Amino acid sequence: MPLWTAFSFPALMNTDSLFSRPASTAAVITVSALNNAVARLLEKNLPLTWVSGEISNFTRATSGHWYFTLKDDSAQVRAVMFKGRAQYADFQPREGDKVEVRALVTLYAPRGDYQLSVEAIRRAGVGNLYEAFLRLKAQLEAEGLFDAARKRQIPLFARRIGIVTSLQAAALSDILTALRRRAPHVEIILYPTPVQGEGAAAKIAQAIATADSRNECDVLLVCRGGGSIEDLWAFNEDIVARTIAHCSIPVIAGIGHETDFTIADFAADVRAATPTAAAELAASPRAAWLEQLAREQVRLSRAMQRQSAEQQQSLDWYTRRLVSPKAAIAAKRQQLAGCLQSLHYASQNDLRARKHQLSSLQLHWRNHQPQMDKQRQLLQEIQRRFGIAQQQMIARQRQQLQSLQAQAELLNPQRTLERGYAILSDSKGRILRNTADLHPEGKVQVRLARGCAEVGIASVQEQL
Repeated sequence: MPLWTAFSFPALMNTDSLFSRPASTAAVITVSALNNAVARLLEKNLPLTWVSGEISNFTRATSGHWYFTLKDDSAQVRAVMFKGRAQYADFQPREGDKVEVRALVTLYAPRGDYQLSVEAIRRAGVGNLYEAFLRLKAQLEAEGLFDAARKRQIPLFARRIGIVTSLQAAALSDILTALRRRAPHVEIILYPTPVQGEGAAAKIAQAIATADSRNECDVLLVCRGGGSIEDLWAFNEDIVARTIAHCSIPVIAGIGHETDFTIADFAADVRAATPTAAAELAASPRAAWLEQLAREQVRLSRAMQRQSAEQQQSLDWYTRRLVSPKAAIAAKRQQLAGCLQSLHYASQNDLRARKHQLSSLQLHWRNHQPQMDKQRQLLQEIQRRFGIAQQQMIARQRQQLQSLQAQAELLNPQRTLERGYAILSDSKGRILRNTADLHPEGKVQVRLARGCAEVGIASVQEQL
C-alpha cells in the first residue's frame, strides 16, 4: 500500500481549523505555522510503520544522531535516528546497505522537508529470517530436540577435543589460544568446514557427522565468530540442529557473540556465549588442577602422618598390655582350677539341698496321708442316708401325684356329662351358655356322656 493512502485530503482539511475557514475570512499564517501544522497532521494520521530501502549519504553527527537518506529505484526520503534510539541498534549502517526501518513520518519545519524519524533499524530481510527462526525453533522444540532430559554431561577431563569450524575463522585462533593456555596437554582434532555461504549448513552437518562416526573425541566444539543474522544463518538450518541432537559426542555450541542465539545453541548439550567460552567449558585449566592436586597431596601426606602416629601410639598401648604366653597360660590354669573347685562345691551343695528337700516332702506326705477306712465308712453312711432320703422323696412325690390325679378327675368334663349334664354348641362349635344365643327353629349340637345329637329348638324362654 502506498505511504500516502493512510489518509485523504478531507482529513487534512478537518484536522486544523486553519484550513476550514472561508477564503474571505481566512487568517494569514506564517510558513513556520504552516509547517508545524503539516507536521502535526503527518504525525497524527500516519502511525509507526516499517519502510525498506537502501542507505545513502549516511552521517553520524558528533551528538550521536544518525542522518541518512533511504532510497529505492524511483524515490528517496530523508531520515534521522536520534542518539537515544541509535545506541540500541546492533550495527551501524554503511553506504549501500539494504535496511528496514520502523519510523514515524514527520516534517522538518525549518526546511519544510518531510522526513522519517527512525525508532528502530534492522538489516533487510531480518524480519523474515527471524520469523523462519521462530518457526523452526517451535517445530524442533515440539519434537523434543531441546529437552533438558536428553542433554549430556560434558566430561570433566577431556583428553581429546574436536573443533568444527572454518580454517579461516578468527574464532579458531581464539579457541586454540584458550586451549593452549588452559590445557596444553589436550589433543585437538579439527574438522574444517565453511561456516557461512551457500551450502554451508550441509557441510557443517557433514563435519559433525564425520566426528560422530570417527568417535575419537571426548567433546565436540561447534564454533564461529560473530556476524549478522545472515552470516550466522547456516547454524539456524534444520539439518545442523538435527545432526547435533543425534550426535553421540557431547556438543558445546559457541556461535557468535553473547547476544547471538541460533538453533544450534538450543540443540547442543551446552551453549557457550562465545567461542572462547566454549573452549573454557570444554577444558578444565591444567594449572588449577595441578594446584588442587598439590594441595590434596599435602593434605593426604599430613593425614597419613597423623594416622601413622596414632597407630604407633596404639601399638605402644597394646605392647604394654601384652604379657608372656607362659604367664597367661598359668593364670588361665589357675582360673580353671578355681572354676573346677567352685563347680564341685556347687554340685555337692545342690545335691545335699535336693536330698533334704526330698526328705521334707516324704515326711509331709506321710503326715498328710488320707485314712481310707474312715473315709470308706463315711461314704457308706452318706450312701445310706441318701437312699433313705430318696425313698422318702419318692413317696412324697407319689402321694402328691395321686392327689393331683384325684383333683383332675373331679374336673374332668366327662364325669360331669356322666352325671346327666350336656354341652350345647352352635353350628360353628362355639359353646352356648345363654338363651340369647338360641333362636327358635334353630339347631344346636348336644354332646352327652356317650355320643352327640343335633336338636331343633321350638321356642326360647328367658330365665325368670
